[in-house]
Amino acid sequence: MLELLAQTGLNAVYAASYISLVAVGLVLIFGVMGVVNFAHGELFMAGAYAIVALYAKMHVPFFVAVAIGLVFVGCLGLLMERALFRPLKDNPLGGLVASIGFLMILQALAVMGFGVRMEHIPPVTQEVIQFSDKVRLPVARLYVIVASVALLSVLWYFLKRTKFGWALRASAQDPEAAALQGISITQTAKIAMFIGAGLAGIAGALTAPLVSVNPHMGHSVIVTAFIVIIVGGVGSLEGAIIASVAYAFVHTFVTTFYDGVLADITGLCLMLIVLIVKPTGLFGSADRA
Repeated sequence: MLELLAQTGLNAVYAASYISLVAVGLVLIFGVMGVVNFAHGELFMAGAYAIVALYAKMHVPFFVAVAIGLVFVGCLGLLMERALFRPLKDNPLGGLVASIGFLMILQALAVMGFGVRMEHIPPVTQEVIQFSDKVRLPVARLYVIVASVALLSVLWYFLKRTKFGWALRASAQDPEAAALQGISITQTAKIAMFIGAGLAGIAGALTAPLVSVNPHMGHSVIVTAFIVIIVGGVGSLEGAIIASVAYAFVHTFVTTFYDGVLADITGLCLMLIVLIVKPTGLFGSADRA
């Protein structure tokens, strides 16, 4: 029983790693731009398909393909910012609807380019860290965990210790005051969109060899991300990370000991309980920041 608990805990840490990357990216975009990006799950999918194209088909080294995927999806984010969100910056509902349209475009492009079948990606490595007979951690999952910790640490340093990071935080807390101080809201929106999209893209790229890659894989990811940011508090990066860990552990343990459908229901119930007890989320406030 202890070995089963330990193995489930390792699985939960892996799940929390990629969920937190997606959720933090989504929170960053909303915090700075004030728009709900429904296409965020498809950015995760785009990162996974970058690995299909570069690593599985063109045999580019895996980590080089991951880096290219990050930049590619980040540039998709810049495209969305320029073509969709900037013209509709005074119409949040319009931006939401536009992101849904972009979601469908990305899905259609994935179907046109790769078909609807699930793509097979060769494993990055067959190595496994053996803790005991029944407790093991594939090195491919360790890559996801390490990359998540590293990227979130770099993001924390960027936001807390650099001038660009201060500008992002100022734009999120009070755009008008930030603009009066000479901060370009357009430039901060670009930076936020590139980073937020890039985090979703690299999460998809790193997990691609471990999951079933298909044009609709972003659906479950975006639902999970929304649950996480609502529980953590809309606009709170720290809340998104903590809620990602909590959700991953609850979902993984319920799936292991009971059923996957029950785990989904439990996640939704967790969100509803938090909304009833604290409508702004665990770490959220009444104001967007």
